[in-house]
Amino acid sequence: MITIGILAVQGAFIEHQYILEKLGVKTFEIRQLRDLKKGMDGLILPGGESTAMGKLLHDLGLFNPLKDLIKSGLPVLGTCAGMILLANKLTNDSHIHFQTMNIEVERNAYGRQLGSFFTNALFGDQEIPMTFIRAPYISKVGPGVEILSVVNDRIVAARENNQLATAFHPELTDSTYLHEYFLSIIKAR
Repeated sequence: MITIGILAVQGAFIEHQYILEKLGVKTFEIRQLRDLKKGMDGLILPGGESTAMGKLLHDLGLFNPLKDLIKSGLPVLGTCAGMILLANKLTNDSHIHFQTMNIEVERNAYGRQLGSFFTNALFGDQEIPMTFIRAPYISKVGPGVEILSVVNDRIVAARENNQLATAFHPELTDSTYLHEYFLSIIKAR
């Protein structure tokens, strides 16, 4: 059985748990260093507030162990703030975090809460629902990064090897497509 650890220090982690449970996947919350001993086949970095998450990752001693796991090939899904945590560079913020994915991201690119929106758009060749909440977008991709979704001329989903990042919140819709796509990455490893 596949087991996925979900970073649960801040943000929308419980919604990911609900979707994965619906798919029959075992999950556990990562709140402190000892949680990493449980072992996992994949990791989810949820949406939330990336600066607060980054600080908590350091304060709790989780930053370096999680970065090492990602760099060693552990499949990871970063949604919204999770995408910011993975990015090599941020265009409008000096707080960079894991720097494991060859993407440049613009934080809060769609403005404040009022700039949040919902749409249906293509992810690869499948149309899926997408919820954007104070969302970032990918302003630039480097070599080895596959663009998976573009909305309004902005890159909102990409993959590089074991890393999958979305600007939107797939956990806030009824669709399980994106989580199933992530599970296919895990199964392929």
